[in-house]
Amino acid sequence: MTPVLIQTLRTYATRYETPAFLKDDPSQFMHQVSGDSNRETTAFVASCLSYGSRKQFLPKMQSIIDAADGDVFHWIREGEYRNMFKENDKNSFYRLYNYHTMAVFFEAVQEILQKRGSLKDFIWAMKSRQAIDVLEELSAYFYSHGLTGIVPRPRTSCCKRPCMLLRWMVRCDSPVDLGLWSDIVDRASLFIPLDTHVAQSAVRLGLLDHARSSWHTVEILTKKMREVFPDDPSRGDFALYGFDIDQ
Repeated sequence: MTPVLIQTLRTYATRYETPAFLKDDPSQFMHQVSGDSNRETTAFVASCLSYGSRKQFLPKMQSIIDAADGDVFHWIREGEYRNMFKENDKNSFYRLYNYHTMAVFFEAVQEILQKRGSLKDFIWAMKSRQAIDVLEELSAYFYSHGLTGIVPRPRTSCCKRPCMLLRWMVRCDSPVDLGLWSDIVDRASLFIPLDTHVAQSAVRLGLLDHARSSWHTVEILTKKMREVFPDDPSRGDFALYGFDIDQ
């Protein structure tokens, strides 16, 4: 990678990693609430709903925060989600997620919060500081509860939403990312949250030779970002987002 390209990417990252980034991004929700356990729980739910059209999923997430009166952690832990999501309700909530699916999902999250105390304690119990292990085990937990798409697996998909969640939770000293798990997951091990726009930006910059969404592509692009941000590769997400906006 040329010095000019490295500097270009660093400039874009600095320009776009600002509070203004939150306005139309699902990361906004974890900044709406208070308390570390509540923030990380809100962030996790937001990451799971963040696919498709932002105009559709942002209001859905807001409806959950409103139903929880701003305390998603308590709302799930105490089972209050059952007032909104019932297991026998097969009506659609958002795209592939019906109310039954959401009820099962919240039941699985409730189990974590009641048995471990918080999502951070659940992650800490994994005893690995590497992002790939956290992604694998987090996905495996929800697969074991019959939920096969809400928390996708790495290596079999680009795993964009869980990678985004780890960026939010691990990166610190950021106006966007919270860094609540910065002491239990190694920031240098994070991956780029890959979507179509990020992949297309990477192709235009010559970082990728195709825009296919796959885990192999995530690995290639993350390796490239380590040349630019050696101990913080997922910061490249801001750089590639900024490049896409400016085109």
